[in-house]
Amino acid sequence: MEEPFKCLTDAYRCFLSGSRPDRSAADVAAVIFGGLRGLVPVQLREELCSEAEMICISVTLLEKITSSLTAQSLPIQLTLYSEEVLRVLFGDMNLMEQLVHHFQAEDQIISHLAAKCASACVFFHLQKCGMVCPCWQKKCTQAFHSSSPGTELDACLWSVTEVLRKTLKESQQGILGKLLDTFDCSLCALCSKLLPEKNEECLDSFTHSRHWGTTMCLLLDLLEVLSASSLTCGTRVCLKSQRITYIRSAALLTMISCSSEGFVKKRALLLLKRTVLEKVGEDWALGEVLSSGLKYENFGSDMSMLAQSVLTAVANNWLDSVQVEPAAFFGGIRCTKMMGDEGQKPDCVMLRAVSLIVLKSIELHIQTTGTKGADGATEVDGHLQSLWGFLRRYRTQLTEVTHLCCWISLLFGEQDDDMMEAAKAALSIFLSHRLRSGLDDGAAFAAACASGCNPHCHFVLLLQSVSFDHSILLDFLISVETCFLEYFLRYLKYLRDNWQSFIAACGGISVSGCDSSLQQSFTASSADDGATLAYKGEGDNAEFSSGVQVTGINPPVNRVSLAPEVRLVEYDSSDESDPDNTEGSDVGPRASVCEKSRFSALDVQQETSGLSVFIRQTQNELPAALLVEPNCSLERKPEDSSLPVLQCGQTLCANMAPLSGQVSFETLAKTVFCLSELREVVTRLHTKKLFPYNPSALLKLLEQVENSYKQSHVPHFNKCRT
Repeated sequence: MEEPFKCLTDAYRCFLSGSRPDRSAADVAAVIFGGLRGLVPVQLREELCSEAEMICISVTLLEKITSSLTAQSLPIQLTLYSEEVLRVLFGDMNLMEQLVHHFQAEDQIISHLAAKCASACVFFHLQKCGMVCPCWQKKCTQAFHSSSPGTELDACLWSVTEVLRKTLKESQQGILGKLLDTFDCSLCALCSKLLPEKNEECLDSFTHSRHWGTTMCLLLDLLEVLSASSLTCGTRVCLKSQRITYIRSAALLTMISCSSEGFVKKRALLLLKRTVLEKVGEDWALGEVLSSGLKYENFGSDMSMLAQSVLTAVANNWLDSVQVEPAAFFGGIRCTKMMGDEGQKPDCVMLRAVSLIVLKSIELHIQTTGTKGADGATEVDGHLQSLWGFLRRYRTQLTEVTHLCCWISLLFGEQDDDMMEAAKAALSIFLSHRLRSGLDDGAAFAAACASGCNPHCHFVLLLQSVSFDHSILLDFLISVETCFLEYFLRYLKYLRDNWQSFIAACGGISVSGCDSSLQQSFTASSADDGATLAYKGEGDNAEFSSGVQVTGINPPVNRVSLAPEVRLVEYDSSDESDPDNTEGSDVGPRASVCEKSRFSALDVQQETSGLSVFIRQTQNELPAALLVEPNCSLERKPEDSSLPVLQCGQTLCANMAPLSGQVSFETLAKTVFCLSELREVVTRLHTKKLFPYNPSALLKLLEQVENSYKQSHVPHFNKCRT
């Protein structure tokens, strides 16, 4: 009577240990088939296991056998044995019909395990003969066309997503195309039902279902896989199902504003954020799979459609209807003190996602439509003001800020990759809009600060947030986790050609003005319990855990470092982003050098330690201060007069108001010396063949910026350097 249960458990132990079971393949297959059908002897139903448990054990063993065969991790004898088991099950017994039947089981565990097992079997069959299992295909297609939210539709969504994801990761374009073509029509029909064009009324009929939230999250996961697959099409025609995220973007935005399920809104926002940043699938796909660089035929129009949907929604007060849930952690929802008041801290992941979606949409809109003149300026400014109003509702720190340019540091300080994307988008918005607005430099920069998009302010505040530490910029340059290299090169080109405006921008930013706001922002979540928080995690789901204490006014941006095993940036050269022809040696990618020499924090410290003495010496010899005339030309203060230099340790007001015509020479000097030290370190590493790509364009730009500083009415510079 204990035979079926003992046979299954013994077989599973054998597969775990890599040994061949004693029973024949036909016997094991028969027991699995019987268990999957729920054929449990009456005596066992109460003594050892129930019918549901027998089904779970059978499905788990079958999934283990199939996954091991796919991974080719079994010894040869066990491999032949496993293949015989599958041949009997799927050939003679037609087991797939029983598996997909369990998709509609009321027990969600059985339904999910059946979907997981079926996905493994379908993927193995695809790998072996390149054919889609007809029974599985029919079940999923029927569910997409006719099923309402429930366990059957959930199982089909999960199964198709898993098979597509595995195929995409394996870079099997032929099989991927066959799968997409198989489900193209049914997926479009499903999304028309769950994400209708005018979904105010249709959405209500589904949201009352207790399965709606789970079904929508699974659909959003499938949409991300479909969008990621579109990036591998190259120049080929993309199927409609791969473009659903773009086509149904307006419906997704409506769902975000109408849904009462916080986790659904968050998943939808993250999908739109990754889509607009062209980072769909980055959490699970191999880097080389999605980095071909070639876009499908309609990619530009699809991105423009997405941006237009977002901006139309913003213009129709979409942001007013978006409710940001309180921040949650593994224990539930934390009640925190914010700026001295009791309240719940909002979910910054959602705030960052909304901000990036709006910023990137504005950038794409300007680039694709060529917005010009006063009307275009008014339109862009209206979108930005709507975003600031939305952020001020949830971030108390931003309500006390009058200099809007510090918003990037305040909001994105916890997430380097998002912060660089936001800075890059703001820079692009400023450059594109400045060229088309027809404003002079003074008016353009005043408007940029009023809208929070002055690139000079963003860069200086970024350096302040890292305490002008060039080694952190070096980490950014050789990290694959941010777009800092692209942003840095583009900004340096602009800085080189607009030096006087950079000096003027330094006049509106105090040395430590943003530090107090940043510190309050970073430590607010630990105010209640007195615990100190350390950044821990990655990507959109990053959280905080207790650990490292933050003291003084040093923001916790020093978290960026390279462990010995971190893969370096895979750029051939920084010349690829530089339109100018740069001098210097043509140094190609040093793959072998990169493999042998990995950077660590200690390496960076050793390379930069020789510069610390220099910067202390030069700071001691800095002129006391500079005066700025209204036309932004610089005059050095007479030597017989004394004007105190603003010290880094001072705590200023968080709004960073302009300093009454005075510009802190220390801010300007610290910025240039930081860039100068960065140039020296990069040069030294490049000379030693330790830098991962050719930095010729970067070094040229850094040198040009340093020369601009020397020539900008700062006669003490050469004296300080000698």
